[in-house]
Amino acid sequence: MMETLYPIGIQNFEKIRKEGYLYIDKTALIHQMAKTGSYYFLSRPRRFGKSLLLSTLEAYFQGKKELFEGLAMERLEKDWVKYPILHLDLNISQYSSQKDLEDILNRNLVAWENLYGADPAERSLALRFAGIIQRACEKTGQRVVILVDEYDKPLLQNLHDEAMQTELGNMLKPFYGVLKTMDGCIKFALLTGVTKFGKVSVFSDLNNLMDISMDDRYVEICGITEEEIHTYLEKELQGLASRQKVRYEEMCLELKKRYEGYNFV
Repeated sequence: MMETLYPIGIQNFEKIRKEGYLYIDKTALIHQMAKTGSYYFLSRPRRFGKSLLLSTLEAYFQGKKELFEGLAMERLEKDWVKYPILHLDLNISQYSSQKDLEDILNRNLVAWENLYGADPAERSLALRFAGIIQRACEKTGQRVVILVDEYDKPLLQNLHDEAMQTELGNMLKPFYGVLKTMDGCIKFALLTGVTKFGKVSVFSDLNNLMDISMDDRYVEICGITEEEIHTYLEKELQGLASRQKVRYEEMCLELKKRYEGYNFV
């Protein structure tokens, strides 16, 4: 029997699926999100699966049907349309200065402009972002999917510096505001982070995001529930109980006592 491969530290959906790592199937909830709304926000602690969620959404909106074989999505999705995707990951810098944020945003904008074209009249970061969305939609004939990972990291890195927070916020507010002004060209958007967006001024003008952080329909979208542990890891639970020389029921109770620390309801 093949040994279970655990995706420790792996947050790329395609790598997990192609290389045979264990994947806890969240695709029914992802399909529900995609079919019932357009703009979402999700807050969760770090290391809680937000990046994997975005990677799974990216594969889905790229139309990579083969990656979803055997998952709920294979049964639920009938169309498998390929959409242009703008995936912004703000996890990769320390943001010790305003230039750090400008460099990250500019790097992504240049990459997208290489795909969809640029307009020299678009000089600000926000105008370039809006122009890219419009051209991506026109060039592909499909509305754009926007995925933002750790939207609030630049601000969280500077909690001790109010002036720097203000400068960074002034950059991010018009940039994120593009999600509202370009609504006609956007198919779907999800922003994730640690901080609830209602408490962050960069979202003060962005009232079209549905905050699903405490929505009971999506409490299981990240992390692993007790039911999922028994569904996907039952053999491991039995083996652990045997190695510890305790009854299976006692082992389950001990694990629950130690690790049942997060509830989103």
